[in-house]
Amino acid sequence: MSHITKISFPGLGIGEFEVNSEAFSIFGVSIAWYALIITFGMILCVLYIMYRAKNIGIIPDEILDYALFVIPIGIIGARLYYVLSELDSYNSIGEVFDIRSGGLAIYGGIIAGALTVLVISKIKKIYFPALADCVVPGLILAQAIGRWGNFMNGEAYGYETDIFCRMGLDFGYGMSYYHPTFLYESLWNIVGFILINIFYKHKKYDGQIFLMVFGWYGLGRMLIEGLRTDSLTFSLFGATLRTSQVLAGAIFAVCAVLLIYFAFKRPNKPFYYRTKVKNTKKDK
Repeated sequence: MSHITKISFPGLGIGEFEVNSEAFSIFGVSIAWYALIITFGMILCVLYIMYRAKNIGIIPDEILDYALFVIPIGIIGARLYYVLSELDSYNSIGEVFDIRSGGLAIYGGIIAGALTVLVISKIKKIYFPALADCVVPGLILAQAIGRWGNFMNGEAYGYETDIFCRMGLDFGYGMSYYHPTFLYESLWNIVGFILINIFYKHKKYDGQIFLMVFGWYGLGRMLIEGLRTDSLTFSLFGATLRTSQVLAGAIFAVCAVLLIYFAFKRPNKPFYYRTKVKNTKKDK
C-alpha cells in the first residue's frame, strides 16, 4: 500500500517536502520506489561483477547464470530471515509470502546468496574466494543504493536527535527529528566501495577483498544498528539483543582476525585465473 511521508533536513537547509512510496501503477498494480531502487542496485551489482570477473577469465554469460539463481534465492533468504525473526507477527501463509507489504533482511539474502554462489562455483569449477572478491564490492554498492528505497518509504531511521544532519518525519502528529540511519549506512558503504576499488589492484591473495568488504560492512552496521528503532531482536539470558548488531559484530571480528592472520601467514595458493584453451587449426 502506498503512502506519503513528509520529510525535512533542517540542519542541511532542506525544508519540508513530501515523498510518495509509489512510483507509478500499471493496470492498477502499484509499483513502489523501493522495488525500483533495489532492482537498480541489483543491476549495477551484476554489471560490476561482470567487470571484475573478466579479469579472472569468467565471461559475462557465466555471471548471468549465477544471477538467475542467486537473485531469487537471495530474495527468498532475505524474506525467510525476516519472517523467522518476527514469526509472531504473521497470522497466515499469505502474509508470509506478501513481500509487497515489506520485510526483507539483508543478512538472510547474503547467507542464501553466498551458499548459492558456493554451490554453483563447485559445479562450474570456479574458485570461490576469487569470485567472492569480484562479488562483494558490488554487494555493498547495491546496499548503498538500496537504502534509498528505505528513504522513499520513510523508514530505517534512528532515535530522536538534534544533530545537524537530523531527518524530520511527520507521521500525522507533527514533525519530529531522528538519526537518518539509512543515510549513514548508504554513505558508509559508498566510502567502503571507493576505498576497496582503490586497494583492489594491491590485493595479496584471493579472498582478501571478501574479508575486507565484510569487515568494513560489519563494523559500520554494528555501529549504525545501535541507533535504529526498528531492529529485529532476540532474547539471550534475559537480555534483549539486536540481531543484526550482534551478527554484524561477529562478522567484523571474524574478518578482522582472519585479515591479521593472513597478513603474517599468507595463503600459498597463487592467484586464480580461469582460462579456456581453444584448439584452432591453421590453414596450410
